[in-house]
Amino acid sequence: MSLKPATVEIPLTTDQHGVVRVGGARVTIDSVVTAFRTGATAEEIAQQFPTLGLADIYQVVAYYLSHTGEVDAYLADREKDAASLRLVIESDFDPRGLRARLLARRRIAAG
Repeated sequence: MSLKPATVEIPLTTDQHGVVRVGGARVTIDSVVTAFRTGATAEEIAQQFPTLGLADIYQVVAYYLSHTGEVDAYLADREKDAASLRLVIESDFDPRGLRARLLARRRIAAG
């Protein structure tokens, strides 16, 4: 028996918001790559995200290792977008004193 090279499709899809997700799951490439960068093995990532297949995780990690610059640029853009959104949310709602306000409401409701 001889093995024939196969072309493997990387299990990445981009949703309507431009977010890259792994397989048919809601897990983002951000999550998988971050876990890998912090030293998690593919098996540990599969435990963290049970909706992902082990083969898909290995393929995504291999894709990341082969396209590090592109993936890192995508992740940097996502971080910038998140920071911008955080500023918008914080400008609309000041989180300072939130805990004190919630505790005061709890005391009044219990009261």
